[in-house]
This record gives sequence, C-alpha cells and structure tokens, in this order.
Amino acid sequence: MQTVEGGLREQHKARRRRRILDATRELLREDPESVISTERIAERAEVAPATVYNLIGPRDKIWEALAAGFMDDLDDRLAALEAGDPREVVRATVQLFVDDPVVSRRMVREWEESGLVLDRSPLIQLRRAMADAQTRGLLRADIHTDALAAVVGTSCVGALHQWVAALIDEDRFLARALLALDVALAAAAADSHRDQLLAPLRTRGTA
Repeated sequence: MQTVEGGLREQHKARRRRRILDATRELLREDPESVISTERIAERAEVAPATVYNLIGPRDKIWEALAAGFMDDLDDRLAALEAGDPREVVRATVQLFVDDPVVSRRMVREWEESGLVLDRSPLIQLRRAMADAQTRGLLRADIHTDALAAVVGTSCVGALHQWVAALIDEDRFLARALLALDVALAAAAADSHRDQLLAPLRTRGTA
C-alpha cells in the first residue's frame, strides 16, 4: 500500500511540475520580456508559490528545467527520426530552438549555465553518430570521436548564443552549426572518404 501511495504522490508531483513549466512557457510567449516571478508562475499554474520553489527551485532552476524540457523534446525528435547521421542531429537541434524562439532565447539569456544546454541529448547523439561513422570507415581509426563531437557541440553552443543575441538569423544559425560539423568530419576523414566529406565545404557559401 505504501508503494502505491508513494507512486501516486510522485505522479501528482510530476503533473504539478509540468503545469508549472507550461505556465512559465505561456507567460514568456505572452510577453517575452516580462519579469517571471514565482508568484506569477504559481498563479498561472494554480499552485502555491511554495510549490513552485519546492518542485523546481529558485529562478535559475526554472531556466534549467526549461532547458531540460528542450532536451526531452529533442530526444523524442531524434528517436522519431532514428537519427544516426550527425547532420540530422545538428539540424534537429537547431530546429528545436528556432521552433520556440521566445522561450529558447529567454532561457539561454537568463540561465547562468546555458553553455551546458547541449551537453545532454545532442552531444550524446553526436558521439554515437561519430563513433558509427568511424566504425563504417568514414573517419580515421586514430580519431577520438568523443572529442570530435565535443568540438562540434561547443561550436553549436556558440552559434546558438549568436542567434539568441540576434547577431545571426535562423538560416545562419543552421549554416554555422553545420559548418562546424563539416569541418570536423573533413579533418577526421579517412583517406578513402576524404573527397566525400570535403564536398559540403567545397560547395558551401559564407556562413
């Protein structure tokens, strides 16, 4: 009986947590530059302010929770795509943020640790995709594919912050993220696949 009650209690907490995050997203979309206070979120979510603090935490934890929500969505998108191609991983990641620009821009600007935003789902998927490319002989055997994926991830974070700051539009956001990937793949290409992996760079315009 205690196990059942504990399970129900966790389900109720999870539902209230989702309501809190949904309320935060709604408030941001209604007024992108508004002050997001615990009291406003609680009122919209129909919970007590203390519940917001207990289930999510202070304001920086709210941004962190929104970032985790983006990565959950990305996991679902990549699973639906059955993405094993690193280019598809990068495309899906960029599209995720540009599909919800108000929330993603505010989250990146406000969250102190937003440099970590891609450290979960896309980086894990990129590592797998790079390792698979190495197994298939596209990349040299001496390449450390995790390090290669980390370099691409860092470049994508930089492009994300440029887009958030409105220094580039969404097309250039994608172009710069793909450029980082193409440069990394070309640099690590096995001799027999060098021309294939250099081709995107030879045909690319300015990013």
